[in-house]
Amino acid sequence: MELSGATVLVTGAARRVGREIALELARAGAKVAITYRSSVDDAERTVEDLVGLGVEAAAVHLDLADPDSVPGVIGRIEERLGPIDVLVNNASYFELSPFPNAQHEAWYHTFDVLVHGPYRLANAVAPAMLDRRRGSIVNMVDLSAWHPWPDRGAHSVAKSALLALTRQLAVELAPSVSVNAVAPGPTIPAASFDDEQVDRLARRTLRGRWGDPNEIARTVRFLAESTSITGECITVDGGERWGHVRERFAKR
Repeated sequence: MELSGATVLVTGAARRVGREIALELARAGAKVAITYRSSVDDAERTVEDLVGLGVEAAAVHLDLADPDSVPGVIGRIEERLGPIDVLVNNASYFELSPFPNAQHEAWYHTFDVLVHGPYRLANAVAPAMLDRRRGSIVNMVDLSAWHPWPDRGAHSVAKSALLALTRQLAVELAPSVSVNAVAPGPTIPAASFDDEQVDRLARRTLRGRWGDPNEIARTVRFLAESTSITGECITVDGGERWGHVRERFAKR
């Protein structure tokens, strides 16, 4: 798809990888809408940077756990920037969820943000995409979609469901709309990480380093522009998925 002049929506793009995705799509000439839940100051700065690239941009508050918020958000974006051509479901949520557990709020909230939110957004933008016979949806997953993480069941199962949703929507929306996923590895350390955690995660990859957020953004752009790829997931993790193989044989 030609991105110049297209309207894209990137959720959770006030900062971190979402911000880099928004900037990369703006460099391609797209009009960019971003959503945020609480990072309003970061969102405003990101919009300023997007406008500085010569495109129209807007930031809209969105609570993905609130099913009633999606139609209004889509309506405001389309009124401001036009029909949405590209949807990037980047917003995420992470909370420990050991099992068994007497408290289930984290489980339900994680699914609302990682699965139900993307489903509602895709459901809202797909009819117009199908009418125009063009569109692209890119979902952001991670390695927990394949490898369960202890005490993080809600996140792992939800990311697996988002990957399954990617494939299902690719079938449902063919041939006009492509639906794909990107699975980053370690990309931007959390503020709470100490040096030992940062170094340990780097060693876990085959490349022995953290990834480049710009490379994640370029992969999203590649999928949005592609007219031949749908129902796929590109893993951009520096070989983290297979790092355990090297570690296992190194210990023998």
